[in-house]
Amino acid sequence: MKTSISLAIASIATLLLSSSVHAAPIDASAASGQTGVILSATDYCIFLPPKYGGDIAESEDVAVAFCTKANLAGAPNARVLPTGFIASSHYIENTSKGYVQITGRIDRSKYGLSKDDGGGQYDLRAPVGSKMTGYNAFVQLTEPDAEIFCIRACKNKSDCPVNKSTYGCEKVLGGDYS
Repeated sequence: MKTSISLAIASIATLLLSSSVHAAPIDASAASGQTGVILSATDYCIFLPPKYGGDIAESEDVAVAFCTKANLAGAPNARVLPTGFIASSHYIENTSKGYVQITGRIDRSKYGLSKDDGGGQYDLRAPVGSKMTGYNAFVQLTEPDAEIFCIRACKNKSDCPVNKSTYGCEKVLGGDYS
């Protein structure tokens, strides 16, 4: 009798183990946080290195979306910006051209960014697989050394200049950086 109980327990254990091995695979793209959104002056996302203290340019291909609020509609699996990271932001909506833009100041210390990091650009090509909900294109520059950032989401790709990354926010998108 002990043998049949032992066999039954072994059979149940095998069944349970095989069930967990054949569980549905996790959708890696859903967990990537590669989608941002700009809904308003207070509800938006920007891209940052996936790890605290990461370098902007070195993370261009793997950056992830960080939003001003948790579970922001249109930005699945995005992270929340560290408290105090956005020091100021200025929102512009150009309805005739079909773009929205946010410019402002960051406190690089809130995410461990280096004062020596000259920054870089994120757009539809980098991070790989990224997009901006409701728009056909976006361009973001983040400059930890100057403690400024800018992002524009565009209906028309031509309104998001992605070929001037070395010029910096103020020359590429203009705007208010106070």
